[in-house]
Amino acid sequence: MPFPTSEEITALARPVVEAHGHPIEGVRINRAGKKSLVAIMVDADSDTLEAISNELSGLFDAAEAAGECSFGPGYTLEVSTPGVDTPLSAPRRWRRNRHRLVSVTLAGEDKPMTGRIGALADDESAVILVRGKGKSVGLEALRLDQELTAVVQIEFAKPPEEQIALTGLTYEEATRWQEEHK
Repeated sequence: MPFPTSEEITALARPVVEAHGHPIEGVRINRAGKKSLVAIMVDADSDTLEAISNELSGLFDAAEAAGECSFGPGYTLEVSTPGVDTPLSAPRRWRRNRHRLVSVTLAGEDKPMTGRIGALADDESAVILVRGKGKSVGLEALRLDQELTAVVQIEFAKPPEEQIALTGLTYEEATRWQEEHK
């Protein structure tokens, strides 16, 4: 029986991952005999990832024992997040990264804009970006239906207090604030 494909692994793992309320972001297989790797990416916190990993390990062992698939003489199962450098491609990823700094490049633009992620609209059509510092701080509603590339930026310094306060506003509060501070 051959090593399962990423599609077969996805089909096997999907019910477990979705039972925890998350979709599978991706599956990567690196076949190398006794050092084969099956990596499953799920956008979840570490406690949830651990629970998913434990359940998938048991599921894969049972599937192998039943002859449904064969992972070979030894493999490593890795369940992790897609990584901070993965572009924000879905509203849930914007929501999960609220308060973080993001670099956004719009289609056709050369220069990216940087802002801090605020609230997502109830219909998930737009997100608030907090831009600038001090007296020049402002809010911008970024439509998510446009073609863009957005990547979370790693920060080593403490974020400015005024930016963090503004990212805590609801979408409606942020749009009111934006109108009042034009």
